[in-house]
Amino acid sequence: MKDAIVSALTDFFFEYETPRQVLVRSKRVGVVCRIIQLGVLAYIIGWVFIYEKGYQIEDTAIGSVLTKMKGVGYTNVSGQERLWDVADYVFPEQGDASFVVMTNYIITAGQKQGKCPELQDGKHNCASDRDCEEGRYKRHMTGKCDNQTKTCEVFAWCPVEDDRNIPDPPLLMSAENYTLFIKNSISFPQFDVVRSNLVEGVDSKYLKKCLYDEKNSPLCPIFRLGDIVKLSGFSFRQIAKEGGAIGILIDWICNLDYSLKHCKPTYYFHGLYGKANEEDKARASLGYNFRHAKYYTEEKVEKRTLMKVFGIRFNVIVRGLARKFDIIPTLTAIGSGVGIFGVATVICDLVLLYVLPKRDFYKNMKFKSTTIEEEGFHGDSGSLSSQE
Repeated sequence: MKDAIVSALTDFFFEYETPRQVLVRSKRVGVVCRIIQLGVLAYIIGWVFIYEKGYQIEDTAIGSVLTKMKGVGYTNVSGQERLWDVADYVFPEQGDASFVVMTNYIITAGQKQGKCPELQDGKHNCASDRDCEEGRYKRHMTGKCDNQTKTCEVFAWCPVEDDRNIPDPPLLMSAENYTLFIKNSISFPQFDVVRSNLVEGVDSKYLKKCLYDEKNSPLCPIFRLGDIVKLSGFSFRQIAKEGGAIGILIDWICNLDYSLKHCKPTYYFHGLYGKANEEDKARASLGYNFRHAKYYTEEKVEKRTLMKVFGIRFNVIVRGLARKFDIIPTLTAIGSGVGIFGVATVICDLVLLYVLPKRDFYKNMKFKSTTIEEEGFHGDSGSLSSQE
């Protein structure tokens, strides 16, 4: 055992391997080698350099968004006429990247805090006070049964809201013709580049007459709401009745090896709550709504007008990626590509040594072991093996 260990250590420290080149004239092996090398070359040029841009460094964008709505709506509900402007139908009003445009609503006017009977919807019926346990349900019950309506009495904002019937068609179908102006700026800190979606050619004169069109005016930052909904895959009446959510994606893909004027945004529109062809019964929660109240005082009594707002929630999302030539990733990509070329040699060696009929002959030609007398070791001799 000791001799084996000593022999192994001696071989490790006192042997040296050097490559040996053997020229093999074989059509099959030569074709296999060239095909593999061509495949590697195609991978390096096509995938690494052209598709993945392996010769460039990249940076993601930091962006900001400002929005502004324009348009006026008109409703006539039970003979009550009303005009709706931006301050009435946009929530919040500050022009954020995420906002809601009201398209339908249910108003409960003149509410004040007090005691009143629940809705006659079959959920709160009672025969006596014993059926009205105090504190039950979503409103605070007083524990009494109203003799006229045969529903439980509650302490709440009265009269209680009745939202069982949603107006159809939507009350603010005019919102289809409202316009949305989006102002977006981005920065690529690594390249010290700042861009705005008001690119070359999009000036004040152009903005006065342009309206976004996917083919004719793809750079116009003014959008008609009806067009946004259509491009997201919905019909406006479908989404306006009970609300929904739409994402507006501003996509910046910039190659900074070219002129900066070629760095322009592309707009995409996506429905975020379900699909346009999805059946209503398949969704757990249909639409989008919230409640909004306006408070006032009348004869020293606090009152409010409660609105259940159905609307389209718009989320403006900015995504940016910039690339530029850099010598370090270029050399790294070339070096890794050269290394992959070695795959051809490994595969061809496997074919020669283990597949072809004359594999034993090739093994003898590839590996050669010699024993020589070492000079300078006082007559000691050692063995030297050279391999390719």
